[in-house]
Amino acid sequence: MLELLNVNPSSGEPIYRQLHDQIVRLIVGGQLQAEDVLPSVRQMAEFLAVNPMTVSRAVQQLVDQGWIERRRGQPSIVAARNHADDTSGGSLMQPKVDDLVTQAQQLGVALDELQALIAKKWAAK
Repeated sequence: MLELLNVNPSSGEPIYRQLHDQIVRLIVGGQLQAEDVLPSVRQMAEFLAVNPMTVSRAVQQLVDQGWIERRRGQPSIVAARNHADDTSGGSLMQPKVDDLVTQAQQLGVALDELQALIAKKWAAK
């Protein structure tokens, strides 16, 4: 699982948030299943070369939101979730979509032009 994580310290987004969002995407995308054991905070911090408190903050948010379970003396695991409660990929994208729309409006890009740009990029992937 560690090889699926990657943070960018020079990004404008806080590292704990990057880590949180990546783990949620792994769960929603099915790469992490219910009951899967997560690496320890120390292991993640060492692998990503970040402060353990940063990782701990992301993990605590995931626990608070019900994505993972923590039990004293045992490794953290992916929580079993009701599929009706799962966050959809679209809602995970919402902040980025909001930013894209705001930037497009500020630059005077028309909706049809923005849609064409997205469609072209989508087809190229």
